[in-house]
Amino acid sequence: MGAACRTLLRKGGQPGAAGLPALASRLARPPPASRPALRLLQSGAAAGGAAPFPRGRRWGPAFTPAPHFLCVGPGAGLVPFAAAAERPSCSPPELRGEQPQEMPAAVLLPTGSEPETPLEGEAVRAGRRRKKDKKEKSKHHGKVKELKSEIEENELSEDDLDPPKPKKKKKAKEKVNGDIEENSSEDKVKSSMSNGIAHSKAQCNSSEASSAEYDSDQEPVKELTEEEKEGAFSNFSISKETIELLKARGVKYLFSVQVKTFQPIYDGKDVIAQARTGTGKTFSFAVPLIEKLQGGTMERKRGRTPKVLALAPTRELAIQVARDFKDITKKLTVACFYGGTPYNGQIEHIKNGIDILVGTPGRIKDHLQNNKLDLSNVKHVVLDEVDQMLDMGFAEQVEEILAFAYKKDSEDNPQTLLFSATCPHWVYDVAKKYMKSKYEQIDLIGKKTKKTAMTVEHLAIECHWSQRAAVIGDVIQVYSGSHGRTIIFCETKKDANELALNASIKQDAQSLHGDIPQKQREITLKGFRNGAFEVLVATNVAARGLDIPEVDLVIQSSPPKDVDSYIHRSGRTGRAGRTGICICFYQRREEDQLRHVEQKAGIMFKRVGVPTATDIIKASSKDAIRSLDSVPPSAINYFRQSAERLIEEKGAVEALAAALAHISGATSIEQRSLLNSDAGYVTMTLQCSVEMHSIGYAWRGLKEQLGDVIDSKITRMRFLKGKLGVCFDVPAAELSHIQEQWQDSRRWQLSVATELPDLEETPREAGRGFSNFRNGRQGGGFNRNDRFKNRGQKRSFHRAF
Repeated sequence: MGAACRTLLRKGGQPGAAGLPALASRLARPPPASRPALRLLQSGAAAGGAAPFPRGRRWGPAFTPAPHFLCVGPGAGLVPFAAAAERPSCSPPELRGEQPQEMPAAVLLPTGSEPETPLEGEAVRAGRRRKKDKKEKSKHHGKVKELKSEIEENELSEDDLDPPKPKKKKKAKEKVNGDIEENSSEDKVKSSMSNGIAHSKAQCNSSEASSAEYDSDQEPVKELTEEEKEGAFSNFSISKETIELLKARGVKYLFSVQVKTFQPIYDGKDVIAQARTGTGKTFSFAVPLIEKLQGGTMERKRGRTPKVLALAPTRELAIQVARDFKDITKKLTVACFYGGTPYNGQIEHIKNGIDILVGTPGRIKDHLQNNKLDLSNVKHVVLDEVDQMLDMGFAEQVEEILAFAYKKDSEDNPQTLLFSATCPHWVYDVAKKYMKSKYEQIDLIGKKTKKTAMTVEHLAIECHWSQRAAVIGDVIQVYSGSHGRTIIFCETKKDANELALNASIKQDAQSLHGDIPQKQREITLKGFRNGAFEVLVATNVAARGLDIPEVDLVIQSSPPKDVDSYIHRSGRTGRAGRTGICICFYQRREEDQLRHVEQKAGIMFKRVGVPTATDIIKASSKDAIRSLDSVPPSAINYFRQSAERLIEEKGAVEALAAALAHISGATSIEQRSLLNSDAGYVTMTLQCSVEMHSIGYAWRGLKEQLGDVIDSKITRMRFLKGKLGVCFDVPAAELSHIQEQWQDSRRWQLSVATELPDLEETPREAGRGFSNFRNGRQGGGFNRNDRFKNRGQKRSFHRAF
């Protein structure tokens, strides 16, 4: 820039009117990187630096070129040019909003250069000027790049735009940036053309965007998912009071089933809805019914009869539904009637008046028969878990109850709402006699194959009933830990009691079933919700509808005969978007039932082995270390002296390892078979480089190195998937002996299995679920020495175990 000014001025002959107009026309066309250069010029002036043009003898003492007309500042415009001779004071032109400053000698003069002397010739001076121009240009380019990077990376906030301090060029540059930002947000056209330099519109917009982006008061906006947008409270007729109560329950938006059912229920239509477990079906009918009742004229007189009747199959589910109603309304009276509790308190509720009545069929029927309860004014009827409510066990009671509120073939009957995770075809046929001719059917499962919750992983472990309790203890330790929550489902009350008291389950466990008094059942369930104990052993009492937070693991001690029971049991975990694991134990003779569950529920069990010793140790160590974190520092001081003595006697590592083993309870760990969970066995795999057509080929390979004696030590040999190997069990005591004798070859590789590998299905296993080979070693799971036993007879599978 300095070189261009001097060249134009020299063309005019003398500094005056002839040279300055040419300079003005040249400046009207902005050269590349002109904007940063101008900022640099202004920074020098603002910092009290020297003028960019040195005062030499050529110009004489009367003229000093003033670059102030090039500066950008708040409110600054183009300054009219005039010859130096016409200025009486030889002072630079004043800028609007700034005080004129005299610019001392050469801020841009390279260090070490000397001023011109009268004895130097024209050629010498011209050469020195060219060198100086090159140095100035390179220096300017470097500063231009620095300015660009500062502008792009660090946009300044309003607090940073303080006046620049003298002799600090960096602050001056920041001031220039701040002025330009302020200008661009105020008047883009004026700023983009200030001082004859055309700024791009994109640069002006970027400064505004940057200042908005880095506003300290503004938090980044989180992108909403499609489900959150669809379920936003603003999309529905929900009062502010209800929204606040829903948020207090942790509900930030309506789930899919709630979105689909809200408007039909609010409009008074009959609805039958099917959705997976854990998707919020209770709020699907509770929210619109409460809004409908609170939106109308409410009578608050004493002794008023219920407007809503909700029936549930179990006491625990009835209590939960009533609690959900109470949590989202403060204006309506909610009562819950169920068996095992005194009648007096319920009769007192009836006398005071009820708006919403939730209960089990048995107790509701008792009050109706005793003429204590009036259902003639019921406007809305809800059947939760409708497939069980209309089944043989409850169908008669439900029909008697609804007869008090329904009239045959009448369109004035109460609004009927039916909800469940499983709705067989017969449910729709039976439900039609309670519903109006026009009703809404909402099915969020439809013809999809998978009927269970999408967030649950399904595993299966083969285990004999005699080993089941010990294996369940290991499974809980590995899959849930000492601090997780687990529900174990048993088929009988006796099994539930025995398992809850079994010493193999190291965590605190309580049982829950129909023979336990109602008061104790409520205390047990409340304690499990609050985390007072970690394992709940239950029958189907706890299978339906119960929403217990943060259940990590569900264990089913055997495959249920009813597939719907499996779906509801597995639905106690993986609720409200959380993930969970459901493990089903089975015996070899129960393979048929397991495959039946797979087909009907649309799932595929992943066959896994029992937890290995390594898995148990890792899980136990993790829990023990977590327990140490909960010890208060004040308690540690009491044991410091004993700890120091123990370290001296045993060493730090040995002492700490022994303490962790004792805390975890894993003082003795048994090796178990991955194939059928038998204690004292280790599962090994023999890999083959080629596909085997007969399992006898594997026996020959083993005998080549281990001898014929191996025949009596190997049991339960099975093909691996693809027949590229076999797996089998050996006694844990023989493992080290086998490993010492065996040498891997190009054809055979022998190793200890760390997890159950994928097994090849035998023909009969694929069809019926168990093996039909007379030779036990060919996939039957029996000892090779028994291959001629029972020939020609039907095999007894009870003897196999």
